[in-house]
Parts: sequence; structure tokens; C-alpha cells
Amino acid sequence: MKNQTHISRLSLAIGALLGACEAVAEEGFIEGASATLQARNYYFSRDFSDIVGANQQSKSEEWAQGFILNIKSGYTPGTVGFGIDVLGQLGIKLDSSVDRVNTGLLPTGGDGKAADDFGRIGAALKARLSKTELKVGELTPNLPVLTFSDIRLLPPTYQGASLVSQEIEGLTLQAGQLRSGSLLNEAGDGKMRAKLGHVPQLAGNAETDRFNYAGADYAFNDKRTSAGVWYAQLEDIYNQRFYSLKHSEPVGDWVLGANLGFYDSKEDGKRLLGDIDNRALFTLLSAKRGGHTFSVGYQAMFGDDAFPRVFNNITPLGNEVPTYEFAGADERSWQVRHDFDFAAVGIPGLVSTLRYIRGDNVDTGAGFEGKEWERDLDLGYTFQSGWLSGLGIRVRNVVARSNYRSDIDENRLIFNYTWQLL
Repeated sequence: MKNQTHISRLSLAIGALLGACEAVAEEGFIEGASATLQARNYYFSRDFSDIVGANQQSKSEEWAQGFILNIKSGYTPGTVGFGIDVLGQLGIKLDSSVDRVNTGLLPTGGDGKAADDFGRIGAALKARLSKTELKVGELTPNLPVLTFSDIRLLPPTYQGASLVSQEIEGLTLQAGQLRSGSLLNEAGDGKMRAKLGHVPQLAGNAETDRFNYAGADYAFNDKRTSAGVWYAQLEDIYNQRFYSLKHSEPVGDWVLGANLGFYDSKEDGKRLLGDIDNRALFTLLSAKRGGHTFSVGYQAMFGDDAFPRVFNNITPLGNEVPTYEFAGADERSWQVRHDFDFAAVGIPGLVSTLRYIRGDNVDTGAGFEGKEWERDLDLGYTFQSGWLSGLGIRVRNVVARSNYRSDIDENRLIFNYTWQLL
């Protein structure tokens, strides 16, 4: 049952967890427990105004309703505490057709139609010793080498083990192995694949059941400065090293910030995608005063190939944005951005983002230089009071143009509301 699940299964799992909580409540298992239910209504429209490639579909447009149940237990008492987390997800089709599929909101079947509904439920067992935590099962990692990519109706998940240790003040150590992944628009899980630049590598046998990672982040200088070192391996496809430095500095009424990162990636093991040669450098500088934040960014790719990542995932690259990645082979890109929090002018809950990115010097492999640009406008509002209090609305409008890939006009409308169940 790859793309559908029954609500009864979800109910049974919830009941089992709550029953377990009651059974050991006197031991503290329920202390610190939490449960939330998020409802997400998502409209996505992407027009391809200048189609490039084999897929000549001129538009992707779908509308769906999602629910995300997140239950986290506390820990049993003792030197080693044990607990369990449960994550349930359900997506329901509201509007779609065979000529408008592949938005990433809904799975598409062999008949070319979007599924009426799909869902997944998973659990992770956890153990805590001092300030070190081990989790085994359904995971939603958020790492610089595998960023939590909650960019559509439901977030992707992974199945494996993770270890997080914070025994030393300011130092966070992490390591883990993931054995399979569940895509953001599928209920099942399977082996993991890669994406280079904007091209998913979905054909052939280039898939693996091992994603290994280890990393350290250290925050100091009153936590205004942090540095990180990471290693990741998508076994037999690529391995990657990541180095980061972040800093913020108050200067009068301003807060200046800097975010620098460098990735070094190459082929791994059996080289299922052949040789991979990429180094990626990004810088993002910001200046904040009152409700305004002004940012400028520069990003550069070096080597013979585009930037690699696990398929379906975004990255922390400074110039990666909703539609284009600006991560093609040899690409150079520049960004200007303005964020505004309207609470500074007496309208709390209203925020905006306007950004423009331009890239060039792309090695297209077709004998000409690739160029592209993207303009994004985001508006978000969260109701602060009344019966709609807590309801979030987000609108996104994107215009993206390129001389080597499809031009895109995009609109998104997203409603979010979260109930605190426990």
C-alpha cells in the first residue's frame, strides 16, 4: 500500500501510544510529552512559459489538504530514559487532473492521475543518557548535509538511527545512518537517490540504502558565533564535506550578520553516477535594523559537475530559492534580499520577503553559457487574536527565467493551523 493509508491505522497507533503513556505516567513517561495536529491547505501552480526538455507539460497545478500529527513522549526515569515519538501524515486531493500533475503535493500513479489520498505513520524509539539522545525509526533530520525539506504538503521522512550529544557546553555532535527515505509526495519508503543541480537522477540503478553522516557545531562568543564541520556519504553515489561559519554583531541600532559555507563533493564507492566533481562556496551578509533586514549573497560552483544532494531535498546554500537552485556546474550567482516584519509599524503577524537572484557562467554541456534569474515575493500573516488566532496564511509569487532550462511562473497559497493536543 504505497500511496494510501486508512485512518483506522492512525487511530490505533495514537491509541496505543496514549495507552502506553497512561501505563507509565507515574514513572514520568508522560512528563514533557507533547502532541500537535497541524492542518495545512496548499494550492500550488507552476506555469512553464518556455518549456525545455522531454516533458512538454505546460502547467502543474494542484490543490490539497494535509494533516500532520506529531506525538512526542517524555522519558522513563533512571540513568537511561526511554521514550517514543510518533509521526502521522495524511494528504487528501482537492483538485488535480492528468494534464496538471507533478506539483510535488500528491503522488501520481501509473495512469497519470494523482492519488485521491495518501498517508504514512511511523514511530521512533528514543533513549537518553545525560545530554546524549539516540533515536531509531522514523526520523525528520535537519542537517546541513540533509536539510529538513518541508516545502510541500507533507514533509519527507527517513528511516534509520541518529545520535545527538550536547555534553560539552556550546558543542553539538551528531551522527547517524539512514536506510531508506519517504518522499514528500509518497506514502511508501525506498532507497535513496541523488539530484545534481536541478536534474533528479531517477533512472537506472543509481540508488542506495545507506546515507551516513557525522558532524560537529560549536557556538561561542555568547552564541553569536558558530562554526561547523560535517561529513556525509550517500553510499556508492557521492560523499561530501561541509564547513560553516556564522556570526552576528550588534553595531548601534543595527545587527550585522554573516553566513559562510563551503561544500566539497566527489563520487563514492561504486560510482553509480560516475565521477562527481563539485565544490560550492556561498556567503550571505545581512544588516538588520528595526523591522528591516537587508541581505546580499554570492554563491559559486567549482568543478565539472552541479551540486549534489539527496533527491527531493533543499540545501542551506545561500542562493537556493523556491524554484531555481543556482547550483549548476561552474555557476556564479548574486542575491539581494529585503525582509520586513510589520510588527515594527504596529502590525504584528505580518511579514514580507522580496529577493532577486541572478546567475551566469553555467556549463550547460551544450556549447553555450547558461544564464538565469529569479524574483520571489513572499507575504505571510498569522492572526494574533479572535477565533482565527494562530491561523497562518502565506502567499508566494515567483518569476524565474533561464536560457537553458524551463522558464517558470509560480504561485502558492498556503493555510496553516496547529492544534496543541497535549
